[in-house]
Amino acid sequence: MSYTNSREKFEQVFRETVVPAIMEDVKKTGIDQKAYDWLEQAVLHNTIGGKYNRGMTVPDSLRILKCNTAEEIKDADLTEDEYKLSSILGWCTELLQAMFLVADDIMDASITRRGHPCWYRMEGVGMVAINDSFILGAVIFNVLKRFFRQESYYVDLLELFHETSFQTELGQLLDLITAPEDKVHLDNFNLNKYSFIVRYKTAYYSFYLPVALAMYQAGVATEQNLKEAMTVLIPLGEYFQVQDDFLDCFGVDIGKIGTDIQDNKCGWLINKALEIVGKDSEHRKILDENYGKKDAECEKKVKAVYNELKLEQIYHDYEKAKVEELEALIKQCSPLNQEVFNKFLSKIAYRKK
Repeated sequence: MSYTNSREKFEQVFRETVVPAIMEDVKKTGIDQKAYDWLEQAVLHNTIGGKYNRGMTVPDSLRILKCNTAEEIKDADLTEDEYKLSSILGWCTELLQAMFLVADDIMDASITRRGHPCWYRMEGVGMVAINDSFILGAVIFNVLKRFFRQESYYVDLLELFHETSFQTELGQLLDLITAPEDKVHLDNFNLNKYSFIVRYKTAYYSFYLPVALAMYQAGVATEQNLKEAMTVLIPLGEYFQVQDDFLDCFGVDIGKIGTDIQDNKCGWLINKALEIVGKDSEHRKILDENYGKKDAECEKKVKAVYNELKLEQIYHDYEKAKVEELEALIKQCSPLNQEVFNKFLSKIAYRKK
């Protein structure tokens, strides 16, 4: 039987196993029915409909890591129980993502998320969404206790989620105080600060966490394997975010309108531009006067500077070098880890959207 991991199959585990488990714990408290219904809606609204890339990576990685050799992977499958448990861990990463996004949308005053109004903008929700964000994070540990308390790696899972939450929140903090939307000060920006932000805000929970979870479930979470995952997946996550920043400005048919320039984002392009231009140059003056302004003409002036600095070509040179660097790092890893990491790299290398 060949392995399959479709969105529908993955989502079925959430609807039929994870949500009922969460709501059963809520019901045990004797909470008011209105609050019970509210929370169920908050859980569904903020998790269903995403790409599930983080979550689905857990069973995909487990299938590889449970093998003894790379040759076994082609015919490898997961038992029903293995798939269910790995998908539950995957949904814990999606709940963590939901917690971050609910709070992030409030802080960024965002309007929509996944084609629907942000949770805090839903009728009657407002700032209650802050508390809902806390609950989305808290139920992760209810789910872990329900399904993994008997496992030898249970405490490792708890520590991993606590540590990853802390790392992501540190990245968000630096991002928020470096680039507040209503106060533009480009002297706050630099590439070192940018690197910290994207590694901590994105790479740990989006790239390292799902693979580490699969390693624990597969029983291969040795110090060496976790180190290899960290060594490859954190810079891979940084590369992914640089891609996102580039596509926000130069991408074609990416399914969204880029707003990083108008939103005063501490992105790769602006940091690279600031690294190139002189402090007192005409280019720097244009950037200071126009970056972070909610004005289409100001945005055009910033993009004109980017074009004059040939940032598009600089990005392509960076991308080529980064992919080669990651390929070299992966070749130094153990065979099964190579398979996991190459699968990740193949999904994002030279992507256009």
